Amino acid sequence: MNIAILGAGIVGVATAYELAFDGHQVTVFERHASVAEGASFANAGVLAPGYVTPWAAPGMPGKVIGHLLARHAPVRVARPLAMADLGWMRRWLRACDAGTYAANRAQLQRLAFYSRQRLHEVAARMEYEFERSQGYLVLLRGEKEQRIVQPGLAVLREAGVVFHEVSGEQARAIEPALKPDTPLLGAIHLPQDEVGNCRQFAVILRDAAQTLGAQFRFDTTVHAPGAAAPTTLQWDGGSQRFDAVVLCAGVQSGAWLAPLGLHVPLRPVYGYSVSAHMPEPVIGPRSGVMDERYKVAISRLGQRVRVAGSAEIGGRPDAINARAMQTLYKVLDDWFPGAARLSRGVQVWKGARPMLPDGPPVLGASGVPGVWLNLGHGSSGWALACGSARVLADQIAGREPAIDAEGYGIERYRAR
Repeated sequence: MNIAILGAGIVGVATAYELAFDGHQVTVFERHASVAEGASFANAGVLAPGYVTPWAAPGMPGKVIGHLLARHAPVRVARPLAMADLGWMRRWLRACDAGTYAANRAQLQRLAFYSRQRLHEVAARMEYEFERSQGYLVLLRGEKEQRIVQPGLAVLREAGVVFHEVSGEQARAIEPALKPDTPLLGAIHLPQDEVGNCRQFAVILRDAAQTLGAQFRFDTTVHAPGAAAPTTLQWDGGSQRFDAVVLCAGVQSGAWLAPLGLHVPLRPVYGYSVSAHMPEPVIGPRSGVMDERYKVAISRLGQRVRVAGSAEIGGRPDAINARAMQTLYKVLDDWFPGAARLSRGVQVWKGARPMLPDGPPVLGASGVPGVWLNLGHGSSGWALACGSARVLADQIAGREPAIDAEGYGIERYRAR
């Protein structure tokens, strides 16, 4: 088949690779100048399937309200707040009940564990590194954090995830550069989880897809489709008919689908990161840690350290929230003071995570002939990309995917 893919973030590039691997003729359209220039550009890099859970969870509404006035809040609501944001939040509230959360969590983790397996299979074919390091440590500052994580640990036990509850002293042995003066009651160590450079992997995967025959058209914005011929794509200076179109365009996907009568409640939830060179590797993290209180991750990516976090609803994509940045710098200084050279070469990033209110991505046929969907991965695009791409490629080929794909379809929104 001759297949077009809209979007070259990590999800789009992984989809291009899998479809080209299956022998399809693939063309990827991307409005930016390269791959992984949007939400995939500077994320935390954490691959922790057991921690891929829905944002819509029992108790979360109360936590969000409690965070609104906090100086170092992990969740923020910013102005301007669009009507679509309010509609998204209403759907999110409905998805916070225990039954819905349990079903969505199971779907997300099923896909996340499969995705890590598929990433390892794909990476084994390529002789390139993507600044990968092993192990993930969730830091518990006090008794409150230790109490908060217990329901999540029960889920990990049920799923058979390998983890160890360790003391503060043991945590410092795992990550020796942790600041000794910062209170640390204990930690959760996940030795099989890992950290990797998402954008670097996307570049490597693009090269592999091109070797398989895939073509990439950068700096190209595809216009909204016509309902009569949705697989005929038009852009400035050209048009082409395809056998199928796969939409992986992040937060832009909703506007492209609207002319087809398809409505997906996709909204941007903004995240932040700071990346800087480590002057001395021994004073930075060995792999990745996450501060449970502030929901901030600190990752080692080669000779750099990246601190990432925050979830901001509303606001403008080009407006940097000073408080969000202060939280990142505070957490970095609390745990790894001096680990980042902040005097020069610092990369500050704000990215729009394409969030759906209930959690799992939309994956599969759209209901419009020839149009397929692989979107809405939220803050877990890196953790879900390879599995989502393989599932979609199998669906397009008419094969049964390796995991149960029930619940990922757009049908869950049509019924509401």
